[in-house]
Parts: sequence; C-alpha cells; structure tokens
Amino acid sequence: MKAEETIDFHIRRTWHAIARMYNEQASQHGGTMSTGFVLLHIDINQGTPSTKLGPLMGMEPHSLSRTLKTMEEKDLIYRKKDPTDGRGVLICLTEYGMEKREAAKASVLKFNNVVFNKLSEDQARTFFKVMRTINELIDNKSVYLDAKKNS
Repeated sequence: MKAEETIDFHIRRTWHAIARMYNEQASQHGGTMSTGFVLLHIDINQGTPSTKLGPLMGMEPHSLSRTLKTMEEKDLIYRKKDPTDGRGVLICLTEYGMEKREAAKASVLKFNNVVFNKLSEDQARTFFKVMRTINELIDNKSVYLDAKKNS
C-alpha cells in the first residue's frame, strides 16, 4: 500500500496544511495557531481551569504551560484563584485577549464557511461520521485490540 492510499496520510497532510494556514493568519495578529485555539477555549465569562484546557484542545501539559506563559507575557490572559476550589487556577481573558479571540474566531469561521460552501450537506455529514468513527476506534483502543490479545 502506498502512503497516499492510507487514511492517516491524508489526515496528517491536511492537518499540517490547516496548521500552516492558521499560523499564517495568526502571525498577522502577533500570535500562533496554539494561542488562537487557547483563546477560543477559554470561557469568556467564568474563565477556564488550567487543568481543563489541555484535554479540551489535545495539548500536552508542557506545551500548554509554555503557551500560557507566552500569552500571559503578551497580556492576553491572566490567572486568578478558582473561587470554587482554592487549589485551582482559572485562566481568564484580558480585554486585549478578547480582541484577539475575536480575530481567531473570525479566522476559524471563515475557513469553515469556505469549506462548507464547497461541500454538499451529504459530504459534510459523511465527513463528520468518518471522523467520529476514527476517533471512536482510537478512544476505545479498538485499532490494536487483536494484537494485544495475541501477545
């Protein structure tokens, strides 16, 4: 089987293209794709516990810590104690962070609108169904289940 005939090849290639595109857009606003995604995942009213941001976005703790530190230095976010859990920390948006969040949101919506305008409803439904199936297989650890049973 050639690489171009595998599912992961197309997912990886497409994701890298999307990441490059978002990074190009984010750089026009002094940020990165990671920064934009963090801005979009912070609850604008309550803030978001730092421990929930990583899993929400699929980021490793080390990468998230580095991104949050940079965002704090750029005055996009601030940290405050969680009033419901004295040990917890909430990540909140500054006014500047809210402005940059709107730019990130506009970029994501533009991309999605352009893609959805090129797809039929049936194609979009099929795409989401395929992606859900792939994620379920991975989440349920179904891909290599037989290999584990035989070892």
